[in-house]
Amino acid sequence: YMALFETIFLIGHLPAWYSNLGKRLVKTSKLVMNDTGLLATLLAVDAARLENTPLCGAVIENFVITELKKQISWSDIKPAMLHYRTQTGQEVDVVLEDTAGRIVGIEIKSAKSVGGQDFRGLQSLAEASGNSFRKGVVLYGGNDIVSFGNNLFAMPIDSLWNPDYSAWAPETKSSTPTP
Repeated sequence: YMALFETIFLIGHLPAWYSNLGKRLVKTSKLVMNDTGLLATLLAVDAARLENTPLCGAVIENFVITELKKQISWSDIKPAMLHYRTQTGQEVDVVLEDTAGRIVGIEIKSAKSVGGQDFRGLQSLAEASGNSFRKGVVLYGGNDIVSFGNNLFAMPIDSLWNPDYSAWAPETKSSTPTP
């Protein structure tokens, strides 16, 4: 059934990122449903019920991944879209890697606020990718762009579409440029 679902574009796979075949990383693809509305229908949740269910984070993650896929389709860069997970549980929802090997990590959170603990996976990815790591972004349900250190930022999920968030918005909470 999985092959059939993939053939008719109901599902897609997000391959695992790894820089060294010997590293202790989970190399299994992540499954993504290409239609988040259909996913919500199959889960029997509407917008009101979704906010009060533990599935909210997974549905929002799926939605953002499908939106990123759409934006990549018209991007000049056309980065590979992957995910990162270690055997110790560190993970990053989306890893974008261009043909030069430069890495941007994106973590997706449904929460209205974020803290330092939300960046652990991105910090692990930064260590694993070394000089290839460019930025780490936590997309979250809040409203502010916040710097969390060297090339680590929290940004609202709607910054994916909102023209008010330019690529290097000077009006961030810290004076550090944002992704």
